[in-house]
Amino acid sequence: MYDPFRKDKAIGFEKALAPKDKNEKEGWQASNKNWWESYPMRYDHRLQSIGVPEFSSEFYDEVDRRFLESVRTGFPWTKIPFDQFIDFDSLASKDVLEIGVGCGTHAQLLNERAHSYTGIDLTNYAVGATTKRLEERGLNGTVVRMDAEQLSFPDASFDLVWSWGVIHHSSDTKAIIRQIHRVLKVGGSGTVMVYHQSPWNTFIRGWLYYGLIRGGLFKGNNAHKLIQLNTDGALARYYTTSEFSSELGSDFKVSRVDYLGSKLQLIPLKYGTLKELVSKLIPNSFGRWVTNRPFFAYMIVVHFTKIK
Repeated sequence: MYDPFRKDKAIGFEKALAPKDKNEKEGWQASNKNWWESYPMRYDHRLQSIGVPEFSSEFYDEVDRRFLESVRTGFPWTKIPFDQFIDFDSLASKDVLEIGVGCGTHAQLLNERAHSYTGIDLTNYAVGATTKRLEERGLNGTVVRMDAEQLSFPDASFDLVWSWGVIHHSSDTKAIIRQIHRVLKVGGSGTVMVYHQSPWNTFIRGWLYYGLIRGGLFKGNNAHKLIQLNTDGALARYYTTSEFSSELGSDFKVSRVDYLGSKLQLIPLKYGTLKELVSKLIPNSFGRWVTNRPFFAYMIVVHFTKIK
């Protein structure tokens, strides 16, 4: 069962710094792979189990229901989930690469509409789960196990790269950005979601809640370590908008940044049934009005174009 408070974190990880050498890079990535093989994103942290046979049609329906329930609460779509971030009408002529497939919710949405779809993931579980989903849904996309820091595709292979909540967990996010640049065609676009280093996340969540209220500061931890200990994954980078734009560099042009949060952020309780129940008392529209802005947002969705 998914446990966001596991302590088997990448040893020596500090904020957005790259690994200092090959051994540290490989160690971090091994920790990263082990984490997500152990706790794949099935959204089974809310209940004891999915409750239906794994990789059945009902399994994927339930994974999607849980995932999209939170999406609808925080950033509802118009016609198709994520249509405020993806121009689905334009995909018929595009070759799409997804980095980090999870259990295939996005893979299905993209594959149903794209000229071609390729998905990669670091873990065997995600590749197997998404491959079986596409087979079960009668879709013909390609899903392979691959480290996004070392893509094996030829230069200029894709028109669009999509990644939701993945690249900030990798051992060397900057290496992934270099690979995205290499495999995108000139004029091609990328859309990625990464964690946001907001004032709320640093001072309220880190220092006040985990540090003072839950006593983490009295155990010798700083805000960064407290946030890492209470974030999913073996490591997780948090970026300000300017920091991530700097990571992209001058070969990309950022066209838009969306700030996303969750009304659960506003409730100073450990995640669980009580926190879920209290959150239902907060109107969804009010929750979005408060948290989907730079001060509060814990995610940023960055849209960019390869210009050279």
